[in-house]
Amino acid sequence: MLRLVLRFFLLLVFFAVIRAVVTTVARLFTQTFQRPAGSPPPGHQPLNSEIGGELKQDPVCGTFVPTNSSIKKTVNGETVHFCSVICRDKFKVT
Repeated sequence: MLRLVLRFFLLLVFFAVIRAVVTTVARLFTQTFQRPAGSPPPGHQPLNSEIGGELKQDPVCGTFVPTNSSIKKTVNGETVHFCSVICRDKFKVT
């Protein structure tokens, strides 16, 4: 009887470990490969913005950002709007 209980307990532990591994792998897969189209890259921290105002598209990541809270850079006499310092630094003038 003791062996039966021990086998049952080991079986429960085995399934708990398998479930934890599968859950972790699924979560990592989702975070890595399931990014919506047009969303900023991972680790990207857009600015907190006020509601309203004109929106301009960030030329690096494609995010629309309000002009009153965007990071601005003047290129060839034209103001370019960015959602973050990261995008501004990645921008290449062609």
